[in-house]
Amino acid sequence: MAKRDYYEVLGVSKGASADELKKAYRTKAKELHPDRNSDNPNAESQFKEVNEAYDCLKDPEKKAAYDRFGHAAFEGGMGGGRGGGAGYQGQGDFASAFSDVFDDLFGDFMGGRGGGGGRSRAARGADLRYNLRVTLEEAYAGMAKTINVPSSVQCDGCNGSGAENGAEPTTCPTCSGMGKVRAQQGVFTVERTCPTCGGLGQIIKNPCKKCGGSGRTERERSLSVNIPSGVETGTRIRLAGEGEAGMRGGPTGDLYIFIDVQEHPIFQRDGVNLHCRVPVSMTSAALGGDIEVPTIDGGRSRVKIPAGSQSGRQMRLRGKGMPPLRGSGHGDMFIELAVETPVNLTSKQKELLKEFEKLSEDNNPESKSFFGSVKDFWDSMKG
Repeated sequence: MAKRDYYEVLGVSKGASADELKKAYRTKAKELHPDRNSDNPNAESQFKEVNEAYDCLKDPEKKAAYDRFGHAAFEGGMGGGRGGGAGYQGQGDFASAFSDVFDDLFGDFMGGRGGGGGRSRAARGADLRYNLRVTLEEAYAGMAKTINVPSSVQCDGCNGSGAENGAEPTTCPTCSGMGKVRAQQGVFTVERTCPTCGGLGQIIKNPCKKCGGSGRTERERSLSVNIPSGVETGTRIRLAGEGEAGMRGGPTGDLYIFIDVQEHPIFQRDGVNLHCRVPVSMTSAALGGDIEVPTIDGGRSRVKIPAGSQSGRQMRLRGKGMPPLRGSGHGDMFIELAVETPVNLTSKQKELLKEFEKLSEDNNPESKSFFGSVKDFWDSMKG
């Protein structure tokens, strides 16, 4: 079977630049890698074809010969290169060709590129999370709250270096300071974290007795946190540099405080608005009158109940809700009336209510409308 044109294999034009060839090769290599195409039996041969094409076209001399003579340039000794093709020549050449895309394919799993000097010798400390519960009143007013956070702090015995008496760490002999080692496994070159230094690139011959060479110790710290007014459940507050200390003098992580606002026995929150369900007596609802309701700031407001109010009726108190987390002003508070039916009636009260019922035939418009509809429904069913 005749070989496909190398430019066609990579999906580029004949005049493609070196950068365009490299970009096309990386895209094709990642797309056709056998580990990503276990259900495609042709993936391995296509992957080898891509490597062969790029191995030829990335070399200016080979590319010039291929542009002039095509595949014939590498047959019978022409071009002075390796015989039998320009690309895939066993495990050694495969590892060389594959190294350009190795980090692209597996960088996320291996900790990224080496960058010449391996991993940072001083590892950044971990970020911490602290769940803080506050009351609705505290969320309304804002406050400063003291919290105790258990975390790792810089060791004061070695000032975070991890070495006894401030001695300098030495380069790891296993990885030569790279923080990772490579091993050949068949056609693949696999990178792993150095088992001797744990990826730091350095070792400490005389570790600090107080911290065991880590450069940090465990301690509980007291921190003052400013809670802004208007916070809601799920609000996140970041305290930079208040997380765990870094390994061997590395930068400190951050502390993230997640707010959880407790439910309130009187008010229900809906964003910046508050809802308050207020029970009123049957007579107050019928006759109307004034009631006094609490507000979230600890004050009181008088609300006028219109005569004939029903359960579920709402009235708005403007500006009596919550402040927004970012912005000015306040939301509103909504009063919802709950007309209460009296219980444990005395004989006298029952007698009066029965008398009142006889005189109230025309005072219940909703009942009259409902039962009128019920009567019409039954009549229609009979028909």
